[in-house]
Amino acid sequence: MKIKYVVILPIIILMLFTSADIVYSYGWGYKKNNENKIPEVGKFGEILKKYDAVYADLDANKEIYLTFDNGYEEGYTEQILDILKKEKVPATFFVTGHYVKTAPELVNRMVKDGHIIGNHSYHHPDFTTMSKTEVKKELDMLENAVAKVSDQEQLQYLRPPRGTFNENTLKWASEFGYTHVFWSLAFKDWETDKQKGWKYAFDEIIEQVHPGAILLLHTVSEDNAEALDKVIVHLKKEGYSFKSLDDLMKKQILNEDIIY
Repeated sequence: MKIKYVVILPIIILMLFTSADIVYSYGWGYKKNNENKIPEVGKFGEILKKYDAVYADLDANKEIYLTFDNGYEEGYTEQILDILKKEKVPATFFVTGHYVKTAPELVNRMVKDGHIIGNHSYHHPDFTTMSKTEVKKELDMLENAVAKVSDQEQLQYLRPPRGTFNENTLKWASEFGYTHVFWSLAFKDWETDKQKGWKYAFDEIIEQVHPGAILLLHTVSEDNAEALDKVIVHLKKEGYSFKSLDDLMKKQILNEDIIY
């Protein structure tokens, strides 16, 4: 019997050590609702909080944060920028290296119009399969590319490619000076060959909208480009105001000062 204990104990210790080293990877998601409430994100909420990442303004009144992902240009971004300028609405554009390389004039206009450029990586890889050094290289390459074509020299906000993340990538990004920005309102809008008309995009947004929403849209969508002005006008009439991610960060810093 003593021999059995000697053999089994190291195996148990090894198993405990191995399980403690596991870093799970996740794909961002949430439970949709049409009750104008911030959606439930389950365990993701505590994980994001640990690294100061955001997916919504949890203390907001009727405020919305408009964000766009730009992987490539489909000819609708200029129209979107025109609408934002006319309605005086700020936005954050998360761009990739391919976008910066092929549409530098649009990146430059985004900055000149007062919008924020966010980091969506240079090559759009899955960060959870990469080392810390590799992730930093991706982010630095994109930041340098944006600085070459615009007046924005530093990037503060990060949206991980494909919405994939784990505790390592959240921790690394924070150490690099980035804030992870996920979203609390989105829909399947990126398939350019399956657009359904502006009313579809309008209805999807209005059905899910809630105070403090970080809205994710893709600029490749014709539906989004045609619906955007109607969405903005409608939500303004409903008492919503549009804020920038910088406004959200200032609010969080103020709240922390009050708490501590």
